[in-house]
Amino acid sequence: MRQLIQGRTLSFHADPTETENAFTYHEDGAILVENGKILAIGPYADLRAKYPPAPDLTEIDHRPHLILPGFIDTHMHFPQVQVVASWGAQLLDWLNTYTFPEEARFAQQGHAPAMAEKFLDLLVAHGTTTAVAFCSVHPQSAEALFSAAEARNMAMIAGKVMMDRNAPEAVLDTPQSGYDDSKALIEKWHGRGRQRYAITPRFAITSTPEQMEMAGQLVREHPDCHIQTHLSENLDEIAFTLDLYPEARDYLDIYETYGLLSDKLLLGHSIHLEPREIARMAETGSRAVFCPTSNLFLGSGLFDEAGLRAAGVVSGIATDIGGGTSYSMLQTLNEGYKILQLRGQKLHPFAAFHWATRGNAIALGMEDQIGTLAPGTDADFIVLDARSTPAMALRMERAETLAEELFILQIMGDDRAIRQTYVAGQPMLADA
Repeated sequence: MRQLIQGRTLSFHADPTETENAFTYHEDGAILVENGKILAIGPYADLRAKYPPAPDLTEIDHRPHLILPGFIDTHMHFPQVQVVASWGAQLLDWLNTYTFPEEARFAQQGHAPAMAEKFLDLLVAHGTTTAVAFCSVHPQSAEALFSAAEARNMAMIAGKVMMDRNAPEAVLDTPQSGYDDSKALIEKWHGRGRQRYAITPRFAITSTPEQMEMAGQLVREHPDCHIQTHLSENLDEIAFTLDLYPEARDYLDIYETYGLLSDKLLLGHSIHLEPREIARMAETGSRAVFCPTSNLFLGSGLFDEAGLRAAGVVSGIATDIGGGTSYSMLQTLNEGYKILQLRGQKLHPFAAFHWATRGNAIALGMEDQIGTLAPGTDADFIVLDARSTPAMALRMERAETLAEELFILQIMGDDRAIRQTYVAGQPMLADA
């Protein structure tokens, strides 16, 4: 069965910060979908002429709404869904008070599958069609998330955390069990359908040198897997890390010592970086991931997007649920705009929506599969309504350009602005 989906289509083919010719917009556009892939995109009249009505062609009309690629979230913590908005601490206190006790619950029978379904429901409700997720230390947490994502044909990059110190016993593994569990999950899930594995040493504080060596061994054995961890989120974190690894030149040097640096490495936060770290990230292609709502909520600091870009570092942007406070990539872009304002930097709406779609796909090395509406890519896209609340509708009465509409969505929008989310061509929101 084919679908011809009509609406105002917007897709980026370049970075708007680098060129004015960065996107294709069709005021009366359409997307032709078959077997979970985009076959064609263009003006509705052209596609209708080429693909006339037929029994196997369903038409869906989303006018006057805007159709964009689905949002991609490059840093989330699946086990933290029930500690979002927990009051009053900075990073290390927050982990010990809320996160680690919550993650211990994922050892309980049936808990991880139940949370996985709710987690994915929230993602698609907020227009997120691909996520990069930390699971708990328990391999069944990753099993549950991959199984739930596979059932929806949803692209997921995830891994069980490896952590063998500086946390309660209930959330610790060992260097060997962390390796063995990760290896088994990679063999079962990596490359199965739309599922991919991320080797996941949580961060240097919670891994001994022996475990970091095991993580490096996994990277050497599985070079096509992503790697996810944290870097330089908080000044106390950095000081504690360097106390634990006194031979390291800096925080990044720990990951470099164990062979983790590459264009597959996603470094959550990357706020308080030394010049040498920035240079090595650029040289190795290692990615920084900006987590604005979490950085504000935990008082961590202000991400330097322009500085990293100038140095040649590719950056993703992410919600960081549950240190982050919203599942919405729209609200993530909202807070990102404000952080960059404090930095004396600008986040134009075209650049913002590129970042949350094609830009994040580039950070993952997956721009040939997701993040655009290009023919041949997976049919993951969303329908956005810039008049979804009375306040937005009132503001839209004065909007005259596409950029203004996008900025209204970026600053005022949330899950109410998501009219429909398509994953591999299938609508996910029943009441849309």
